Amino acid sequence: MSSIVKVIVVSPDTRSERRFDLHITVEQLKAKLELITGIPVQNQTISIEDSDGRTLGQLSDDTKQLGYYGLLNFQILKVINFTCHLIQVIDTNPSTSFTGQLSDVSQVEKFELSEEAYAQRTDTVLAYKQRHKMGRFAPPSDSPAPVPKVDISIGARCEVESAEEGLHKRGTVRFVGPTKFSATGIWVGVEYDEPIGRNDGSVQGEQYFTCRPNYGVFVRPDRLKVGDFPVEEIDFDDEEM
Repeated sequence: MSSIVKVIVVSPDTRSERRFDLHITVEQLKAKLELITGIPVQNQTISIEDSDGRTLGQLSDDTKQLGYYGLLNFQILKVINFTCHLIQVIDTNPSTSFTGQLSDVSQVEKFELSEEAYAQRTDTVLAYKQRHKMGRFAPPSDSPAPVPKVDISIGARCEVESAEEGLHKRGTVRFVGPTKFSATGIWVGVEYDEPIGRNDGSVQGEQYFTCRPNYGVFVRPDRLKVGDFPVEEIDFDDEEM
């Protein structure tokens, strides 16, 4: 049985697929995760989640090996940075202090202007929009705005640009066109070869294409290249983490 486990590392600023040896300790894992997430070792709290986001446990003992926690392929290691502490100050006698007085505007005299008086002014936002024919004052358009043509075919192999050096985010084009989650422009839906995406081909309840969870992503056309990109298994060398 292989001692290498493939997991998804998630932190407030990162999400990536990584490989770790089950024989390393939690302390050694934290040292590697500091280079990935930027969270100092002493501030890390690591939990194990399944693909549905359910918490299965925490890596609470730095001396234990990963194998002790039964870590499985494609489970999620969620790394949280605990550096912020809350100091709550309670006023036990508000009647003798200024508590709330700095934020209570109920006693401030307010300037009020009727809609008719506001409409007659020439120095308002409303007047500016009327002069420049903006918003609801814009003339009606006889034809909808043209949709730019994108020369990307459904089923084409592609590679999405990545900020992480050495990571090839390859997949297959599954959707090209406008979407409901964006008012302008064309989006390309990609099914990744590996579970490094953000969705299953749907966004905000609208299904644009179908794939497994965390295999789908939507990107602008200028963020990907279409070409002969064969399937390539992501392989991270421990020495480079």
